[in-house]
Amino acid sequence: MQQSLRHEAAEATLMNQTNSLAPISVGVEDAARLIGVARSMFYEMINKGDIQTFKLGRRRLVRVKTLEAFVKRQAQENSR
Repeated sequence: MQQSLRHEAAEATLMNQTNSLAPISVGVEDAARLIGVARSMFYEMINKGDIQTFKLGRRRLVRVKTLEAFVKRQAQENSR
């Protein structure tokens, strides 16, 4: 009985850890939403070289760290 409870507790802990993992990359639509711009504006930023992306299969992805660095850079450059 006690071993079964420990097993269930371990499973619950593992499920919580798995559910709390943040993505390390996101698609273009999610990336645009995360930084608060329209998808078309995000593609313009990609084309200008402001944001680096990569392809995985047919999907174009953006590293979350790239988005964070971009927002930080923009905030520093445009702060008053």
